[in-house]
Amino acid sequence: MTRSLFLAGVVVMMAQNVAAVECETVEHLETPFTVCEVDASKEDLQLFLYDDAGDLLGQFFAIDQVLAKDDMKLSFAMNAGMYHEDRAPVGHFVQNGQELMRVIENPGPGNFGMLPNGVFCLRAGRADVFETSAYVRTAPGCNDATQSGPMLVIEGELHPRFLADGTSKYIRNGVGTSSDGRRVFFAISDAPVNFHDFGVLFRDVLKTPNALYFDGNISRLYAPDLNRNDFGFRLGPIVGVVTEID
Repeated sequence: MTRSLFLAGVVVMMAQNVAAVECETVEHLETPFTVCEVDASKEDLQLFLYDDAGDLLGQFFAIDQVLAKDDMKLSFAMNAGMYHEDRAPVGHFVQNGQELMRVIENPGPGNFGMLPNGVFCLRAGRADVFETSAYVRTAPGCNDATQSGPMLVIEGELHPRFLADGTSKYIRNGVGTSSDGRRVFFAISDAPVNFHDFGVLFRDVLKTPNALYFDGNISRLYAPDLNRNDFGFRLGPIVGVVTEID
């Protein structure tokens, strides 16, 4: 691998090298995580919500069916943001350059409204996590974007409301990005974890200066080279890596 996750205090349980995505299962603070790394400068990362007819995709296989028409496929995917009962995104969402939902800057109920929250932004050759106010201020011009919350890591610091002894534990997933926007780490816990420990994974193990929580409890992963294809109710926003069908 180009950069190993074999850092102090991390026990690597399994490794798998693939063309577009590199995934490992690691143990951090006695919790197992699946971590998948994508090189945004080389791979085609996209956000998905609706097809060209405006119908909800909602499942990994539905995205694959659409992609197959162009001889393409998913090589990795993960749910990517909170949504309402109709699967419409709770916060800001941009798909293929079209804004489908505005930015939400004010605090509110639930994890999404626990400011600061943030935006995962995809641009040509890079991916970035922005704290929401920084996103609004800089207006980076994302081709795809999804807002979620809370932020896990903000400029190298944990979210100020996280508690080391927090008792709220769920299966959780999120994303962190390197400062140059090239390296993207998607992580999902394989056992319930609190926000503090999940944030520490991104800050201390993956070394991402900014990281964003996607969701909990309904967190799902599609990683075919790990023989993993999580099933469940239809999802809202989904992020995936698109590659050619072999």
